[in-house]
Amino acid sequence: MFYINENFLRLQDSYLFSTIAKKVSKFQEENPDKKIIKLGIGDVTKPIVPAVLKAMHKAVDEIGTSEGFKGYGPEQGYDFLRKAIAENDYKGLNIDESEIFVSDGAKCDCGNIVDIFDENSKIAITDPVYPVYLDTNVMGGRSGEFNKETGKYENIVYLPVRSENNFVPELPKEKVDVIYLCFPNNPTGTVLTKEELKKFVDYAKENKVLILFDSAYEAFITEPNIPHSIYEIEGAKEVAIEFRSFSKTAGFTGVRCAFAVVPNELFGYTKSGEKVSLNKLWNRRVTTKFNGVSYVVQRGAEAVYSEEGRKEIKENIKYYLDNAKIIREGLKEAGFTVYGGVSSPYIWLKVPDGMKSWEFFDMLLEKANVVGTPGSGFGPCGEGYFRLTAFGTKENSIEAIRRIKEVM
Repeated sequence: MFYINENFLRLQDSYLFSTIAKKVSKFQEENPDKKIIKLGIGDVTKPIVPAVLKAMHKAVDEIGTSEGFKGYGPEQGYDFLRKAIAENDYKGLNIDESEIFVSDGAKCDCGNIVDIFDENSKIAITDPVYPVYLDTNVMGGRSGEFNKETGKYENIVYLPVRSENNFVPELPKEKVDVIYLCFPNNPTGTVLTKEELKKFVDYAKENKVLILFDSAYEAFITEPNIPHSIYEIEGAKEVAIEFRSFSKTAGFTGVRCAFAVVPNELFGYTKSGEKVSLNKLWNRRVTTKFNGVSYVVQRGAEAVYSEEGRKEIKENIKYYLDNAKIIREGLKEAGFTVYGGVSSPYIWLKVPDGMKSWEFFDMLLEKANVVGTPGSGFGPCGEGYFRLTAFGTKENSIEAIRRIKEVM
């Protein structure tokens, strides 16, 4: 008899964004005349910039020749891209090319990294949180049972991120082995200062804890004293893995390219106390289960760092940040309490008193034909909040706010 991994049965409903898609599809079928504005899923709308396209076209032509053809590439990524990442994203931070692993997405990396964890690792996540961090640990058997009353898993440590603590998570009050942090934060759009992040690094060093730092939105940072990388904090290379993506930065959501940084100074431990290099473990995992990102895509990613590419991508990011301002200021004018949207493409708003997040979702969809994301889908502390993204067009951002004001 074939037995399944019963941990999958502990997952709650379907994946958040699949549920949203089904609701929107049903509404569209029943109301084919309605024009829906989607500001829910964080997918970009600006096309790939010319500098990147030029590099990818050149790479396509190259692999169409006998001398330029590429078969399997290095699983960790081609040297030219790893070098570009080290020299640009981590200039002055002493990150070696051997510590960079190119992948097909930060979501994939955040989910796959659990392969190197002990099955009994105690996991801490912020609440609300990007669902992938939680769900992959549920699948891996680290969550324990789900409590419907609290909306929490018994073996997961939740670090509240809400207005009462200015969206700054507190350090864990019980022993944990792994802490997931994402800043600028998804879903709240809020940030941590260097001083606030240093507390986590110091805690991790003192307690031999691993920090998984999702820095997918660092390109949107506009405020001073906000770290773009956890490695700006002294000692972070001894305790942290960082994830980054070209998806939101360069519009690669459909092209697929990202990377993880696993420092050579970073170690885990066996039950007998032996130190083991996490860089070597991750390299073993990558070379066993992954055949690498395509050559064409990696040449495109390399062009992100060219002078022309930087300029073009900076314009796209400004476009999205302008959208964020339109949405943020418009919601404030409509009487909402709003967070984020300054150094982030996400705007986090409090729903009207007396309403649940999913009730607000249904109301916006039905009355304003605008789609967002219910805060409760990101965790118990997300209840009463709602997320909108700035990744739509400027015209749709303006129109969405006009509609929301009209129905409130």
